[in-house]
Formats: sequence, C-alpha cells, structure tokens
Amino acid sequence: MGTNAALMGNTKDDIPEVPLRVLVIEDDSHIGRLIENGFIGAGHHCDWAKTGTRGLEEALSQQFDVILLDMMLPEISGLEVLRRLRAGGVRTPLLILTALGSVDDKVAGLRAGADDYIVKPFAFSELFARVDAVCRRSGQRPSPNLQVGSISLDLTNRRVTAQGKHIDLTPTEFTILELLMRNAGQVTTRKALCEHVWEDDWDGVTNVIEVHINRLRNKLGQTGLDGLIQTVRGRGYSLRAGA
Repeated sequence: MGTNAALMGNTKDDIPEVPLRVLVIEDDSHIGRLIENGFIGAGHHCDWAKTGTRGLEEALSQQFDVILLDMMLPEISGLEVLRRLRAGGVRTPLLILTALGSVDDKVAGLRAGADDYIVKPFAFSELFARVDAVCRRSGQRPSPNLQVGSISLDLTNRRVTAQGKHIDLTPTEFTILELLMRNAGQVTTRKALCEHVWEDDWDGVTNVIEVHINRLRNKLGQTGLDGLIQTVRGRGYSLRAGA
C-alpha cells in the first residue's frame, strides 16, 4: 500500500485497566509497526500478521478481543478474509483500516460483516475510541480476570492463583499462561507462543519455548495441578479446559 497513516501518539489516559488482545492484519511495514507499537504502548497485547493468509489463520486459530483489518493485502484480500471469518463463525469485533474511502468500499466492508470502518490517515485517539465502542457494543470487552478451572489470572495486577494458592511467575511465564488460558482446550502452536512472547525479537527457533513450559508446569504442579499443560506432538501445547 502506498498511503502512510498519520498516526498520532496516545496519552496515559488511553491506557486501559484491562488490556485487549488485538490482531492487526496489515501488509505495510511502516503502518503495521506504528499500529502495533501504539497498542502495546497503550497497555494492550498486539499480534501483527502481514498477509491475508496469515491473518486468516491467526484469527481462526486463536481468540482475540478485536481485529483490525486492512483491505489491500497480499495473497488474500481483506474483504475475502472478512467474508471467510464470518462464514467460519468468528464473531470477534472487526474494524477495517484502509485508504479506500469511497462510499461503495465502506458499504461492501460493512455488508461483509465489519463492525466499523476507519479511513487512513487517522489518529490513535480516534482508533482507540472506535475499538472501545465496537467492543462495548458487542459485549466482548474483556474481563480483568481469566478463569480456567481452579486457575485464576488477574490481568490488572498480573497475579496468578491455582487451587487458591498464589503462584510467582516470571513475565514470560505469565504471558505464556495467559495465551494458553485464552485458548483453553485448543492447541496453541509453539510458533504462536514464540511470536506472542517475543514478537520482533523471536529468531524463528521454537524449541526455546519448551524451557519456559517446563518451568510453568513445575510451578503449577506444586499446587497439585500436574499434567495441566499437555504436549500435542508435532503441534504445540494445550491447557486442559476442565483444569
């Protein structure tokens, strides 16, 4: 895409009490980086996919609170990504971000299932307000706590309890457990975990995640939750939904 978005910085007032998990599907590296940094700087979690194919895979295999979707994407167009997501039963709030600002373009996106449509360039204050609005309308504003069986994860204070006992986790272990809990009962791939934890610092090697998984297993095991995190051979890991 040739249009650069004029993205303005956020203020401390924009930082949420409860972070959202955001998926950005955007092929322009400059724009994608600005959006990613903006949401992370505002206290949210943000995953960034650079092609329509990758974005579709991420949105179908993981749980997000909101999706930001560009229309002009390589491999699969944004409009086709949107249609496939809605046809696949994904009801995650979705905003289209694009330089295509004609009425016909907006109508096509909204009819395909988008919740809102914002044209580049835009300010972060507007983007945050739109994201907040669609999340509130959908009732999918995230809870400050994740609960899977006897495990409770407090996103605001970054505290974890299991079987009523506090578990002292490193930031990396906390981030891994959060993603596994959001996808409880489903397989989370090693690649998805590495990208979620290390983002741009990840060098493509996935076996490093095993060390952190083992430490996390040991800490959960000390509370009586042995075997909670299961290895799915050749794929990744799964947190037992009925833990």
